[in-house]
Amino acid sequence: MNFREEFYLNFIQDERWRYITKGLSTTFTVTFFAVILGVALGIVIALIRSTADKSGSKSVVLKIADWICKVYLTVIRGTPAMIQLLIMYYIVFASPNVSKQFVAILSFGINSAAYVAEIFRSGIMSIDNGQFEAGRSLGFSYAQTMIYIVIPQAFKNVLPALANEFITLLKETSICGYIALTDITHGANTIRSQTYSPLLPLLAAALIYLIIVSILSTLVEKLERRLRTDAR
Repeated sequence: MNFREEFYLNFIQDERWRYITKGLSTTFTVTFFAVILGVALGIVIALIRSTADKSGSKSVVLKIADWICKVYLTVIRGTPAMIQLLIMYYIVFASPNVSKQFVAILSFGINSAAYVAEIFRSGIMSIDNGQFEAGRSLGFSYAQTMIYIVIPQAFKNVLPALANEFITLLKETSICGYIALTDITHGANTIRSQTYSPLLPLLAAALIYLIIVSILSTLVEKLERRLRTDAR
């Protein structure tokens, strides 16, 4: 078959292009909510770890919380995201009635939180202690100092690294097909299994990821330039 016939077979016939558009919608949905979960959980872990580092873990409760966070970071960062997704779907929930999207969001959010936590912690620890001491001398509590002085500066410093983590998360969602969730990759594989023509569906999936990542990378570069300009 020529290119036109291949294109018709893979995308036009039986409206197979819908597998790709459905997969694109799923990819964006999972990524968006996983990012929100990852940032929220990551900030909490980063605050616990950085507070333990700054205070020397004098509190027993803080020591226990810090130990739990260290175990969490070790386990999550030391095991593949695919294995975590399979464990979440087949073992933790182990029910055909559970939403696959919910499982994917939870799994990727928990995975991303481990990396976001270390990004935020590095940002917090990079802030000079004089900033913290200045806040306390003004009468701010520890929480107020972190919220109004330390975290805004840390967030600005780690924003480019955080954006790159989100790009990585977007690409990691390509393993959603292992729990039969139709993302971009799974949609392309579904077309391939019906037409026995792997070239165009897989190239289309790769091209979509490339376009999305290129757009996001361009935005990150503009953000980095803007931050450098503001810092002068």
